Amino acid sequence: MKFGARVIKTGIAVTLALYVADLLNLPAPFFAGITAIFALQPSIYRSFQTVIEQIYSNIIGAIIAVIFALTLGINHFTVGLAIVITIIVMLKLKIDKTIPLVLVTIIAVTGASEDNFLQLAFLRLITVLVGVMSSFIINLIFLPPKYETRLFSSINDVSQDIIRWVRTSVQHTSTHTALKKDIDRLSDQLVKVDQWYSFYKDERSYTQKQRYAKARKLVLYRQMITATKKSLEMLKRLHYYENELMQLPEHFHLMIEDRLESLASFEERLHMKYVGKIRPESGDMSDKDAHLRRQEVMDVFVKEIGIAQTEEEQFSSYHLLHVLSAILDYEEQLEHLDLLIDSYHNYHSEEIEDNLAETL
Repeated sequence: MKFGARVIKTGIAVTLALYVADLLNLPAPFFAGITAIFALQPSIYRSFQTVIEQIYSNIIGAIIAVIFALTLGINHFTVGLAIVITIIVMLKLKIDKTIPLVLVTIIAVTGASEDNFLQLAFLRLITVLVGVMSSFIINLIFLPPKYETRLFSSINDVSQDIIRWVRTSVQHTSTHTALKKDIDRLSDQLVKVDQWYSFYKDERSYTQKQRYAKARKLVLYRQMITATKKSLEMLKRLHYYENELMQLPEHFHLMIEDRLESLASFEERLHMKYVGKIRPESGDMSDKDAHLRRQEVMDVFVKEIGIAQTEEEQFSSYHLLHVLSAILDYEEQLEHLDLLIDSYHNYHSEEIEDNLAETL
């Protein structure tokens, strides 16, 4: 975990939970602090989604704990059995995300003394719910996160790293070990990108206009992620078939290198066009001198296969086909992204966040 708003919110939520528990003179106020840690959500919308689940799942857990304590007595076996049954119930009700929080409630309830057990169990349940509500309130009013900025920034960072490696790899100047290590790192970063997308998707829009613009943005960002994933897949194939690419005829190798440079530059311009740093017409692929047609690449590829078969030269057409298919797939995704950006600018250009441009 990196230091940021979530870390600060966790500290404030725990402080508030402990303060309120002490103010209400509740027993074992530290349970409120522990609950606040588990209950904190990464977004406001998820807080709304989960607060009700957290409340009634804790009530269910407390009821199960009380039933076991009253029928079997309070002992280690009772606590363990109550936990098992509660987990089964939570899974059946499909509210398994609240299980860690419910287990805290069970331990808190069964930890009450046998004297005035029901009263103490009820007060400890209230203590746990104080922690839940403290996290909900803090998440609602304190430092609401801007997930769109984080999402776009993370997509751009990953794509820039991939582009640098593509340019290095096609020139055969990268080291095998370093590239392999960075491919693994980039794959992990794309998992985080998907998480940012999920958080951004959960953010609420309060007007019809905002909801319509948000729906278009979700499609656009999903396409950005898809294009970035395709570029990573292309990089993996360039890395895997590095030796085969080195054996290509020089003119064909230069054609592929030029093609990759064109696509890399195109993706960079698309990101700049989206945030309004360049004119819309500057980001397209209409310049025939800068971008070779897909058909031209395939024609040269077929021609080289024929020459290789005639002159019995070493030309690994099978392996190269894997690389070319990844390149063409990447290009198609970029073209689709270009259309989505143009469409978005036509209808919602005023909805683009000003601070997005600062991430480039």
